[in-house]
Amino acid sequence: QVQLVESGGGLVQPGGSLRLSCATSGFMFSIYDMRWYRQSPGKQRELVALITTKGITDYADSVKVRSTISRDNVKNTVLLPMNSLKPEDTAVYYCNADRTTAWGAATSYWGQGTQVTVSS
Repeated sequence: QVQLVESGGGLVQPGGSLRLSCATSGFMFSIYDMRWYRQSPGKQRELVALITTKGITDYADSVKVRSTISRDNVKNTVLLPMNSLKPEDTAVYYCNADRTTAWGAATSYWGQGTQVTVSS
């Protein structure tokens, strides 16, 4: 059974920090690219950060220099520490595992999400 379980969300004051974690099981973690998305009320889900199977990372401009995505292929987890949080970072954050084979077959798994609220 595939599972992606996010944790680390919560209420944090502006300027604060938190670390999102995604614990996975039930699939071959090391061959999947991992992504964090977020969705605020009334907005589309947006990509926040990604890390490929080779460790290549990329970030949305809105979080660049404030976060560093990492993965542990032994513990099958992906982490997203975030600092200097802003009210506009308030959203549900989702973990995603994605793989597309050489012949175009795509597989994607999602977690249930963790709420991050940045407010004083």
